[in-house]
Amino acid sequence: MTKEQLLDRVRQYTFLTRLDRPIGILILLWPALWALWIASDGKPDGLVLTVFCLGVVFMRSAGCVINDYADRDFDPHVERTKQRPIAAGKVRPKEALVVFVVLCLCAFALVLLLNIYTIMLSFVGAFLAASYPFMKRYTQLPQAYLGIAFGWAVPMAFAAQLNTIPPVAWVLYLAVILWALVYDTMYAMVDKDDDLKIGVKSTAILFGNYDRHIMALLQLVILGLLIQVGLMMQFGSAYYLGLTAAAGLSLYQQKLIFYRDKKLCFQAFLNNNWLGLAVFCGILMDYSL
Repeated sequence: MTKEQLLDRVRQYTFLTRLDRPIGILILLWPALWALWIASDGKPDGLVLTVFCLGVVFMRSAGCVINDYADRDFDPHVERTKQRPIAAGKVRPKEALVVFVVLCLCAFALVLLLNIYTIMLSFVGAFLAASYPFMKRYTQLPQAYLGIAFGWAVPMAFAAQLNTIPPVAWVLYLAVILWALVYDTMYAMVDKDDDLKIGVKSTAILFGNYDRHIMALLQLVILGLLIQVGLMMQFGSAYYLGLTAAAGLSLYQQKLIFYRDKKLCFQAFLNNNWLGLAVFCGILMDYSL
């Protein structure tokens, strides 16, 4: 293999794993950080923090690879995805599966540094992440399944820090599931026309003309659950200042998706990174004061 060919493989693998688009890593990392800070009373173990940060990178990348493998017959027909490596024929499906397995093994090697309880939970997380891409064929709620899969870092974080999963972890987990349902519906609104043509299911299609209203209701429920987390943890005003910022960002997202313009819907999806940061800043400030 020549140097040019090697560089091309690296470039294609970067596109395949979406490492050129770190928004997905960030949006998955925030809930893990919320959980780690809450579980540790603001002082997460250094090893656990490192494992989860790297684990999010590996599992998000693995999720992108298996998603493209599962959608290899659909992506060539969707404007936004037809240039992805597998769809464009630049990475072979079997080659992508090898990349997926390697990424999963790297993530599992990291988990082996943690306690047995977390290791056992990681098998559930791996199954959820690997099966998610196929859900859009069988259910109208693949976005909810996404939340279940990638929100699994929340109970795992509590298990890693405390060797148990307290009730507050499940409240936070539910909030993360619904948050993923909202932001991935915004993402799905971009592909709605193409998905209807090729028969792929999504909440953007399921919700129909009530998409904005349902997401607004879900955003209220999410804020309610995060308030409940604050009450259970006896957080102070700094935490609620973060939630106030998150509420403002939710309103801004509603403004962006109001006319269902594809570019603005995608901007609304991206804006959820700042929402995740706002909540984390509230948690961080509460433990710092």
